[in-house]
Amino acid sequence: MDAPYSLRRRIAGIASCCAAALLVTTGCTSKPVLVPDATTAAAGPAAPAQTLTATMPGTLAWEFEHDLRPTLKGTVALAIMPVGSDRVVALGDWRVGPAWSSIKVPLALAALRANPGYVSAATSAITNSDNSAADTLWQSLGAPEVAAQAVQDVLREGGDNVTKVPAQRARADYSAFGQAEWSIADQLTFAAHLPCLPQADSVTALMGKISYGQRWGLGTLTGARFKGGWGPDPSGNYLVRQFGLLPVEGGEVAIAIAAQPTSGSFDEGTTILTKISDLIEKHLGELRGGAC
Repeated sequence: MDAPYSLRRRIAGIASCCAAALLVTTGCTSKPVLVPDATTAAAGPAAPAQTLTATMPGTLAWEFEHDLRPTLKGTVALAIMPVGSDRVVALGDWRVGPAWSSIKVPLALAALRANPGYVSAATSAITNSDNSAADTLWQSLGAPEVAAQAVQDVLREGGDNVTKVPAQRARADYSAFGQAEWSIADQLTFAAHLPCLPQADSVTALMGKISYGQRWGLGTLTGARFKGGWGPDPSGNYLVRQFGLLPVEGGEVAIAIAAQPTSGSFDEGTTILTKISDLIEKHLGELRGGAC
């Protein structure tokens, strides 16, 4: 569940450089590219996030860490990997927080699998981030414990072996599922496997039709299929996050981004995500995607 939001525009990005089998470079002079890794793609449980420690000037990772991040007031994260891979590459200093409405993606998939008649509710929950529609999907899955398990089962299918979906509300004003603690690495892992799950097209298609007012951040990138989530902590400070799929050479990459501005402002959070996305767009040529 998301708290009320206001309109914003574009975002800026990340990338990678010298990191394990995910990155390939010719010698030490060319820019590295993110590529599918056949070994990890079939490995099963997701590998832990790899934080880049060696980067080269001019790359996405370098510009994110050395040029963009120092200008951003707050904690931020950018994580990326090819679809079908299992090796997370993460940048930034934000790690984990409430899923907010980003959890509506596995919720919608669980609900549509159980009852295809909930297409209208799923459409509203994803494209407009409608909280009432999401509640309808949740209730359609049965008792809270059953619903929580159904959504968690979808996460497990997507390679997220960690995240637990609560059955009861931790905060009276917000949904139980929206308060699931979802790390940037686990969310990215799920995103990278989402297109490969049975009936996933029923939700990934909706992720390509997000309403105009929520097209900040990843929503500014051509061809992106994504979902955002946002809401305040008990002190009123907003976390703003998104995850999605982006077409690049070789297939698609999964991307997850998040910002918790020092000001606590929702608007500043969306602005940060747009700056990150702008940087991603600048470096699209470095990225190599994967497929199921």
